[in-house]
This record gives sequence, structure tokens and C-alpha cells, in this order.
Amino acid sequence: MKKKLLVLLLVAASFQKVSAQRVAPFKAGDRVVFVGNSITDGGHYHSYIWLYYMTRFPNQRITCLNAGIGGDVVEQIYNRFDTDVLTKKPTVLTLTWGMNDTGYFEWYRANAQDTMKSKLERSFHYYHLLEQKLKQRLDIRKIVILGSPYDETTKFTTKNLYPHKAEALGKVVDFQEQAAKANGWPVVDFYHPMLAMDKKGQATDSTFSLTPNDRIHPDNDGHMVMTYLFLKAQGFENKPVAVINLNAKSGRLEKAENCSINGISKTSNGISFNYLAAALPYPVDTEPRGWGNRKSQSEALKLVPFTKEFNQETLRIAGLPQERYDLLIDGEKMGTYTNNELAAGVNMAEITRTPQYQQAEVVMALNEERWDIERRLRNYAWMEYDFLKDKGMLFKDNYAAMDSVNKYAPKNPFINGNKDTYTRARFATVRNAWQKEQDLLTDEIYTINKPKQHKIALIAVK
Repeated sequence: MKKKLLVLLLVAASFQKVSAQRVAPFKAGDRVVFVGNSITDGGHYHSYIWLYYMTRFPNQRITCLNAGIGGDVVEQIYNRFDTDVLTKKPTVLTLTWGMNDTGYFEWYRANAQDTMKSKLERSFHYYHLLEQKLKQRLDIRKIVILGSPYDETTKFTTKNLYPHKAEALGKVVDFQEQAAKANGWPVVDFYHPMLAMDKKGQATDSTFSLTPNDRIHPDNDGHMVMTYLFLKAQGFENKPVAVINLNAKSGRLEKAENCSINGISKTSNGISFNYLAAALPYPVDTEPRGWGNRKSQSEALKLVPFTKEFNQETLRIAGLPQERYDLLIDGEKMGTYTNNELAAGVNMAEITRTPQYQQAEVVMALNEERWDIERRLRNYAWMEYDFLKDKGMLFKDNYAAMDSVNKYAPKNPFINGNKDTYTRARFATVRNAWQKEQDLLTDEIYTINKPKQHKIALIAVK
């Protein structure tokens, strides 16, 4: 019991720490470049964050860009910084690193501690070189992300267990936090809250993990937890999609937050009005997405209070005389509620069949398509920076480069896994077409994400 209480207190303290931080929200026109390793490269957190902005601020267009490459240590990030990161013209840059810097199989060597000490010293050296580049760019706002933890305690898998890696990663996180503080750069902390959540989950289920497949990479639910932590650090908690408070007895509108209400009409069996919100509800994906993932974004709702804090579209109708009412939007039934439930408030953001939620789901589908295309370009970037560069063929993309890929693919699963994409992406015309597709999808998103007026009616059930 004492152990469980300690874990709960640890989780609470972690979330309080997140709440205390404030990272300025992105503003219209921002180009936010997320720099990192495979957790950024193949992950969803940056896409989920952008989806929040797409739906919550439909008239404030921003751009979020993935600049992660799988397997990278901070030295590699430094080496590609000018050609891969700065060419994206960021106005805001987030930086996370450390998972690969803290090693893997090195921990099984007899001289593991000495090897890792040397490895971390090299990482810290290259971080400081990268830091100097960042400090020279006063036009770029920097955000340091303390990345997701390595889970050495889950019993979900017996694989990828590297002794002392978790301890080393903790030291890197401490270093990152101190370095950010010294520069006055804001920090978003994924590490401590997610570590606490793993411990809390494993107190009752030894197989629980936010990184269940390999101890390293968060699944979609883990990336949604990261999204929650990022948006919380930006101060968006308790900012509703919309709030409607209406008294049916008097027909008086008592509150309309982030929305406009007009055309209130009382009838003998209910009340109706026109509703135009300034935002859409946040659509939560119920399907697993991305290679190797088994969980959906929606499963994170069991782990963090995202709906309560970030996704409230509250319809509160007091003074309804009958016991039960059908809720209709644009003439279609959304559900049946008691007058007490309506007086307490119904969260329409949890009703996935509303027209506004369906509109948001289209935004989500287009954003997911954009993410999928962007992933191809990141796979191409991996082949260039993590393979061809060492062969002296960076961006050559000629027959010699293709021959080298074909030669090493049978022996290297990473090269083999990216080979198909590279056969197409090595042609600039194909890459340009993929970028145009992304731009068209983003244009379409910011065309169709504008909230529409709907007619809401409460009809008494006889």
C-alpha cells in the first residue's frame, strides 16, 4: 500500500512540474521543426500536436515539420543541422536526443562503464557544438524536450534489456535540463511524467509500458501522452472548444465561450438555437497507425485527462421541465439525455457522430495522409545521412549510390527496410511531387477546418 501511494505521489509531482512550466504557444505563420531521433522520425507526437492547432485555431495557420532520423546521436544531428534542419527555415525548433547516445549492446561489454563514459563525453561535446549554432540563431525560438524514457522494468518483453542504460539516460536528461536552464530555453518534460506513469502502471500490471514493443519507442498511446504533456506545457489546459450555458425556462443565454449563439427558439416540447463555434473538437484516432505499432491514439485517454483538460465542448441547458430529451444537431439525433444530465453539462466532443466531430475527423484523415508522405522523405533522409554520407555519396543519388544500397541491403535490415523508398526518392522529381502533395493536403486542411453553423435542438421524449 505504501509503495502504491509513493508511486501515485510521484505521478502527481511529475504532472505538477509540467503544469508549472510554460512554453509559449505557437503563433500564426510559425514553422516548427521537431529535431530528434527515431522517436521523432517515426513517431506521431508532432503530428498530433499540429492536429490540435489545426482544429483549435483554424484561422491561425502554422507548419510543423519532422526533422528526426532513426538511430541518430547528437553528433549526427549536429552534422546534418545546416543541410537538413536549417533548410526547413524554422521559426521554432524543438530538440530531443539521448536514447541512442546512451548505447545498447555496449552495456554487455566488460568495459561497459568506461565505454559509456567516453561515449557520453563525446555526446556532450557535440551537444555544446550544436548549442553554439543554436545560440547564433536569434531568429529561432528554441524548446528543449526531455525525451521519453527507456523502460527497463516492464515484463511485456524480455528483449532489449540493456543494464544501466536507464541510469545513463537519466544522466543525459539531467544534463539537458541544466543546459537549457543555462541558456534560458524552455523545457518540455516527457521523461519524468512518462517514467512515473510506467511505474504506476507496473505497480498493478507488470507488462504495462508506454514503450511496450522494444522498451524504446512509444506506441501511439505514448505519443498521445507526449502530446498531452506538450500542450499542457504550452498552457492550453482548461481552454474549452466551446461552452454553451442556456436557461430553457427563460430562453436566456447565460454564457457562450469560444462560440456564438443566436436564433434561440422555445417550443412546447423543447428548445432550439443556432451554434457556431470558433474551433472544432479534437478527433482521436481509434486505429493503430505506423509500422510496428499495436495501440491507437485513443488508448491514451485512459492514461491522461486529455478529454477533461483539452477537449470540452460543453452543452449545458438548465430549466428543462421534462425528464428526457433527444439531442438533435442539424435534424439528426445525437443521443438521449435526462434533464439533469443536460443541466450538469454534456460534452459534445465525446459524441463522435456530431457534424463538427465528423468535420474534425476529415482534418485528422488528411493530416494522417500528410504524415505518411512526410515519413517517406524522412526515410530518404536516413539513407542519405546515415548510410550514403559515410560512403562519400551524400545526395549523389546516382547509379553508384543505388548499387551501394543494393550491395548492403541484404546484410543491413535498416538499409533493406528503406531500400524501396530510396529507389523512388532518389529522383528529385519524385521528392518534389511528394512535397507538393503535402502542401496540397495542408492547404486543403486549412480550407475545410473552418467551423460551420449548426442548429441544435432539444426535443422532449414522450
